[in-house]
This record gives sequence, structure tokens and C-alpha cells, in this order.
Amino acid sequence: MKQNSPMLTVQQALDFLMAAVRPVTDTEFIPTLEANGRILAASQTSQLNVPPMDNTQMDGYAVRSEDCADGAARLRVAQRIPAGHVGQPLQPGTAARIFTGAMIPEGADAVVMQEMCEPAISADGSADGEHVIIKHVPRSGEWIRRTGEDIQAGSVILPAGTRLRGQELGLAASVGLASLPVAKRLRVAVFFTGDELAMPGEALKPGAIYNSNRFMLRGLLENLGCEIADYGIVPDTLEATRDTLRRAAHENDLIITSGGVSVGEEDHVRPAVEAEGRLNMWQIAVKPGKPLAFGEIGRGGAQGTVFFLGLPGNPVSSFVTFLLFVRPFILRMQGVADVAPKATMLRADFAWPKADRRNEFLRARINSRGGLDLFPNQGSAVLTSTVWGDGLIDNPPGRTIAPDDLVRFLPFNELLY
Repeated sequence: MKQNSPMLTVQQALDFLMAAVRPVTDTEFIPTLEANGRILAASQTSQLNVPPMDNTQMDGYAVRSEDCADGAARLRVAQRIPAGHVGQPLQPGTAARIFTGAMIPEGADAVVMQEMCEPAISADGSADGEHVIIKHVPRSGEWIRRTGEDIQAGSVILPAGTRLRGQELGLAASVGLASLPVAKRLRVAVFFTGDELAMPGEALKPGAIYNSNRFMLRGLLENLGCEIADYGIVPDTLEATRDTLRRAAHENDLIITSGGVSVGEEDHVRPAVEAEGRLNMWQIAVKPGKPLAFGEIGRGGAQGTVFFLGLPGNPVSSFVTFLLFVRPFILRMQGVADVAPKATMLRADFAWPKADRRNEFLRARINSRGGLDLFPNQGSAVLTSTVWGDGLIDNPPGRTIAPDDLVRFLPFNELLY
């Protein structure tokens, strides 16, 4: 890619990345109990109705509605039906004491909740124990869950590409699916460049900083269910960078780096990628995060290539570009169809008078009035803003923001998982 190529817009870059994705096709069956966070590899169809039989939504009495037409019917309690038990056919003039989830007996067409019933009283003033007074005129079907009301046999309950959460696992279990086909976990290599980087626990030498990006990116990748191969901090030399790229390409599905993708004399990632493969995209009109690199690294011979994504070294730039570009790329590689985060329009309770030619992503949080407050320092190295904020304001190029303007807001809970 030419160094002087014009910067892509955010949407152009996303379109380019999505068009380039090759989803990983390897799958495996795993127990449904262990499938949280995994990506469903094939659509799942129910082989049964849910519920499998008509059952009651309430504790109460199963009745024939025609026996309760006068509003104060006195019926003999002929049977008791707990959940998991099958009652006898209900005879005219009788009721069945029934409990939530129990199967509706043949002949009954309604359930009257117990709060609308009371024991019948004998001539001596005591409860007779055998009869109940129904103080409600039920309609046919009242408080009955019908067979197949939730799921009908033969229907698709979960489409391929679904990212499984607790509710999807519960749905799969409700139709008896003990195991599920899922995409194999994506194996992602990470490494970090910069002789100034140190690890927490080490003494900081003059000019050194702690490698926050290593911890941040690993956490973001774990949120997406990836297996991580961490090659650590790579010396700032072209030879060391090329060697790490070669090793990572042989062992992983995707390579992500942080730092070294700009045009300085000590930025070796970009020339290393061009030497070991090719650079397909570089520089995006986004703030923070302009130097985002995308390319492919050869595995040698006929083994094909591995995708490469190079993030900026500044921590906020790395964080924002990961959420905007790397996250949807990884999800699409995993087979997820819908990777776009859900945005909302919220009121700005601040002024942003300086327009930029790039698409800005401002760290903000929702205040008690339902509007957005802006973190006071929007610098690309101010990692505090990512912890303080609830999400990103997507501010188009050339736009200023005045108080009460509506802005497009991307919540972190839509971007982190």
C-alpha cells in the first residue's frame, strides 16, 4: 500500500475489513453447560414443543369453565395434581387442586388462581375439606400455557453465528440439547514493541513506562473468547519484529500488535509486515488512532497467510481502534453475522467547539439527568478516560457540539463483548 495513500474514513475501513474476513471453519461439539460465550456453528432446531403439554401458570384449581358460570360455584375437589404428575380426566362438577407447571387434566379448560377461591363451609360452620367455592367466572384458556406456546417442534431456535449467553443456553436446554456445535476458539497472537516498555513489578528505568496495553488487549481478547498467544515485548529492531511475525504466523489465526506502526525511524512493525507479507490498509481518518495497519503475513510455501492488525501504541488509541475495528473483525472471523454495536442518541451536556477533519470518538458518561458529560482530557494517552466513561461519542468529521445537541453514543457494554 502506498505511504501517501489518502486516509480511509471509518466506514470505508470497516467495509474493507469486513470484505476481507475469512471465517474460521473448524468446529467442535461441547456440552451446553460449557458453551457460554462461544459462537454457534450451526443452526439448532427443536425436536419438541415447549411447553410439551398444556400446563398451569398458577397455583389454583383446574376447572371446566361452564361449571363456574354463576360466579360462586361450589365444586368437589376430586384430585390434587403437583408439577410432574398426571391427573385423571376432570369430571363435570369437580375441580382439581393444581400447582404451577402441572399438566392440565383432560376435561379442564381453565385455571382459577387460588386467591379467587375459598374452602366451602359445612352446616356446622367448619370447612368441609372436600369442596371449594370458585368466586370468579373464568374464560376458557385462562392461566393455561398451551402446548408449543413458546417453541414449536421443527422450528429453528438459535441461528448459526449466535454468540451464546446464559439466555441462549437456557433456551437450548429447554428443548433438551445437551451439547452444541461451536466454532473453535480463535487463536490470537499478541506482541508489543518499544524499548521503553516495562512490566508491572519491575523498577522503572529513566524514560521507561509500564506496558498497560498488554493487560488491556489481553482482557479485551478474553472478553471475545479468544485463545491468546502472548509473545511479550519485542525489541525495537526490524530483525526481531520479523522473527516474531514469522513465529506467530505459523501458530495462530490472527496477529495483533501494539506500537511501531507509525513512520518513525524506530517504528519497525510496518516494514516488517511488508517484508513478511503485505500491508493492505494503513491510516484511517479516526481520532484517536490514525495509524491502524491491516495486512497478511505469509506462513511459507502453500500454507497461505494469517491476518495482521497493528494498533497504535498510545493506550487510548489502541483501546478505541480495537473496539471499532478489531472487535468486529474477530467476531466475523468467529462466524458472527451481526457485529455492529447498537448506538443511541443522547443529549450533550457540554460544548465541543473544535471541529476536526477526522471522525472523533470522545470518551463520555451518562449523567443523572440522562445527558452526557465529557471527560475533560481527551488525549490519546489518558487511559483514565476509558475507565471513567460509559462509552464513546461518535462525532463526525468537521462537527462541533453545543449543549443540548443530540450525539451518537456507543455504550461500552455494546463494544466490549
